[in-house]
Amino acid sequence: MTRKVHIKYNQLFINNEFVDAVSRKKFTTINPADGTVIAEVAEGDKADVDKAVTAAKQAFSRGSKWRNMNASGRAKLMNKLADLMERDAEYIATLETMDTGKTFTNTLPEVYYSASAIRYHAGWCDKITGDTIPTDGNYITFTRKEPVGVVGQIIPWNYPFAMLVWKWAPALATGCTIILKPAEQTPLSALYAAALVKEAGFPPGVVNVITGYGPTAGAAISEHPDIRKIAFTGSTDVGHLIMQAAGGTNLKRVSLELGGKSPLVVFDDFDVKEAAEIAHNAVFANHGQNCCAGSRTFVHVKIYDEFVNHAKQLALQRKVGDPFNSETQQGPQIDEEMFNKVLGLIQSGKEQGAVLETGGERMGKVGYFIKPTVFSNVTDNMNIAKEEIFGPVQSILKFETMDEVIERANNTKYGLAAGVLTKDIDKALVFAQAVESGSVWVNCYDAIANQTPFGGFKESGIGRELGAEGIKEYLELKTVTIKVPTRN
Repeated sequence: MTRKVHIKYNQLFINNEFVDAVSRKKFTTINPADGTVIAEVAEGDKADVDKAVTAAKQAFSRGSKWRNMNASGRAKLMNKLADLMERDAEYIATLETMDTGKTFTNTLPEVYYSASAIRYHAGWCDKITGDTIPTDGNYITFTRKEPVGVVGQIIPWNYPFAMLVWKWAPALATGCTIILKPAEQTPLSALYAAALVKEAGFPPGVVNVITGYGPTAGAAISEHPDIRKIAFTGSTDVGHLIMQAAGGTNLKRVSLELGGKSPLVVFDDFDVKEAAEIAHNAVFANHGQNCCAGSRTFVHVKIYDEFVNHAKQLALQRKVGDPFNSETQQGPQIDEEMFNKVLGLIQSGKEQGAVLETGGERMGKVGYFIKPTVFSNVTDNMNIAKEEIFGPVQSILKFETMDEVIERANNTKYGLAAGVLTKDIDKALVFAQAVESGSVWVNCYDAIANQTPFGGFKESGIGRELGAEGIKEYLELKTVTIKVPTRN
């Protein structure tokens, strides 16, 4: 089942060198498609984070090569990094598929997308400008936008390479230095990206990668007094812990992209078959392991039964299996813990009265594969309608009026994304204005671009990534006021 490649890097990356953890500890990274060990990887902790912070502080120090580099020079390095990502795209995608279980037909374009995200942010390097401000009195006032400094970044396992780029790109464009911790389930593509950073010519200490566990390495980053900002993508529960750690130490700036339970609302004026296909992809993309998945499918009562039938057929047709097979659409869940969580929530749906249309069980005996699952007759009080499942499970709910569905869509602690399918522009605008979410997609879903800000309302996060708003997260604003001498 597995395409074998040589694992080139399995150590920590600090100050442009691959090194063992201070403790010499290692942990295993597992292929979720068959449960085999891919590699032993260095297990970093607080001592290693301290070393990385020292290197990052030195790289950010006044007079350093990185601080003295022209903005256009940073852009050239970033574009070189993008070139190297594209050069090695197949190798990176293979690592990603082995480590995550994601299909190779998905990981390969994700690498090319990631390179494009690097290039987009590289374009910002020499366009980060301040303002001149007319002030009362004999003063000239202007503002400068300066890098925050040393930043800590913690990324998840569902899109390891893309999330690395979402974090690195704005930090590098603004001139910050970085300590990144990838998820312990998926460390390999981050370590390879670190090697490309060195090959591209970035000065030592600008980028550092510490592999390890959240309660040790992640906590050390969150609590470190010399890290000025932390950016995290992952669960809402861990987001709370990071906020507490940041507040308990040096009040470091925090940006969080967290969980979701996003509604996709289907009105009866939209083609039912097309709507079912959009909703299917909104839920099942990336094996359901997507923070903005349209995991609550609200369907108008007039077309409900027809929609459910289409949704069931699409799930039955979905090909699950070897992630390196070009025909496969869905690979395994990431690990045993998530596999059991998803199956547990499926069981709760059965027990609480939802109708299981298809799926609902393990597929095969090897690997963490779950059959694409569709529930109908789901009600708002069921666990599958309230909790983030993070698996291939579609919950289809029935609604009658606009006011009703808006109220129900907003009745959640989350607010990451939402979608609406309708041919009536008035309905689309009313919904888009009323729904409490960071992204709203009309007649589409998951339409994310490098230019458009992404992030959540409520407990789905703080701050934004991508676009101009994502750049701002890594900048401090300085006001400079100069007294102009008066002449007699």
